[in-house]
Amino acid sequence: MTEVMKALVKHERGPGAEMTTVPVPEPGSFDVKIRVEAASICGTDVHIYNWDDWSASRVKPPYTFGHEFSGEVVETGSQVKHVQAGDFVSAETHIVCGRCRQCRSGNAHICAETKIIGVDTHGCFAEYVVLPEENIWKNDPSLSWEEASLQEPMGNAVHTVMSADPTAKTAAVIGCGPIGLMAVSIARAAGASRIFALDLNEYRLELAEKMGATDCIHSLQMDPLHTIMTGTGGEGVDVVYEMSGHPVAMNQGFKMAANGGQVSILSLPIRPVEIDVTNDIVFKGLRVQGITGRRMFETWQQTSGLLHAGRVDLKPLITHVLPMEEFEKGFALMNEGRCGKVILKPQYQES
Repeated sequence: MTEVMKALVKHERGPGAEMTTVPVPEPGSFDVKIRVEAASICGTDVHIYNWDDWSASRVKPPYTFGHEFSGEVVETGSQVKHVQAGDFVSAETHIVCGRCRQCRSGNAHICAETKIIGVDTHGCFAEYVVLPEENIWKNDPSLSWEEASLQEPMGNAVHTVMSADPTAKTAAVIGCGPIGLMAVSIARAAGASRIFALDLNEYRLELAEKMGATDCIHSLQMDPLHTIMTGTGGEGVDVVYEMSGHPVAMNQGFKMAANGGQVSILSLPIRPVEIDVTNDIVFKGLRVQGITGRRMFETWQQTSGLLHAGRVDLKPLITHVLPMEEFEKGFALMNEGRCGKVILKPQYQES
């Protein structure tokens, strides 16, 4: 008889998801089987759950989604050499080809053949997940299950912040979703002299202050450009981290950047954005950097180092821990923006 497990499945092309049972995955020769202990909800998962235009064009239900997790290795394939049962692990969620020009030149994070766990393959909103050994990251034993599950999205924030060294510079984080909030803390840890956090959500601006923002700007209650230009003596900020994806906010980001500064963009606007390239990029001598994923595995080393050294504390960001069966509550919190990170636990037990 085939062994089954509970899993959160994107069951059809439309809004929502379904808790059901599916076959327990079995590892191939080069794979690792992990019992999932904590799986955090990502903005990408919200897109899939809500079923927007992007998810409709990308994912193919039915399948198990979710990609941010931590867990314990319970079984390894016959050719696995460096991971063993009992290891406390998370995973790089981009499965790359290893053969293309980008992969072979140290840029595997932009491999054109990338498959994303929980987007293009079965994911971690389940009791067990199977992944290639090369994607496994062994966790610092001092981390909790919940903290360890956040390393993948934190890696996005680390990659973004480190793309424009903020040391002794002014920085603006536009969009204080969970990754934006992480970026605030990372910029602080990296030595930014002043960190402006911009959002429309009062709850998340309060979290931004806890994560280290020096100036919190509610963009409907204050004029972001006027506030930042006044606060920087008319110069603008040295580095802008665009996390919102909103056309107005993105435009403001280019305008608030100082001459010779950098704008790093992690957000994914759902439609084309009009930018004044002549005045806001060319004449200002800006550098513009698109960010995708994490550099493998340089970013994971940086992420782990920041956490191990205590330079970044993720605990204030973890606002809700729920049994996986309460996924609807978790996604409602994400949609409302009344949360930091929401963790789903397939093996949930009352403490």
